[in-house]
Amino acid sequence: MEAERFLLKWNNHQTNLVTVFDQLYEQEAFTDVTLACDGRTFAAHKVILSACSPYFQALFLGNPCKHPIIFMRDVRAGDLEALLSFMYRGEINVHQHDLSSFLKTAESLQIKGLSDSSERHKETSKILEAMERKFCSGLQQQQQQNTTPSPPQQQTQLHHNPG
Repeated sequence: MEAERFLLKWNNHQTNLVTVFDQLYEQEAFTDVTLACDGRTFAAHKVILSACSPYFQALFLGNPCKHPIIFMRDVRAGDLEALLSFMYRGEINVHQHDLSSFLKTAESLQIKGLSDSSERHKETSKILEAMERKFCSGLQQQQQQNTTPSPPQQQTQLHHNPG
């Protein structure tokens, strides 16, 4: 007769991990990779970057350096900072005028949750394009009325839940 087994479960395990990863990121504790772009550097953890991006995973597996410094060409520091925040926290608020650049960078770095070719991603892209057209046409109308256009004061938050 087999001995009885007990399942022990930590109910807030995922929440705790996200909180601890965020704290380690903010404190730059135990970092083992440095990303550089636009004259700025960002300390990060290879395990987090690898979990969130097949691009980074392949890069680190192919180059087993203890603490690599990766120079990111054609990447804006603001986009990289926002992407790191997204990878560590699972969400990010991005201004509408930064969204296109942010998503292009996410696509090139293959960031999970932001760069998939599913229908949902295509629909999100269509919505963003429509928002951009509407925003641009609104600015053109304001310019035609000889008024100075003012930038929108609200932030656009994109919720994308890959299926």
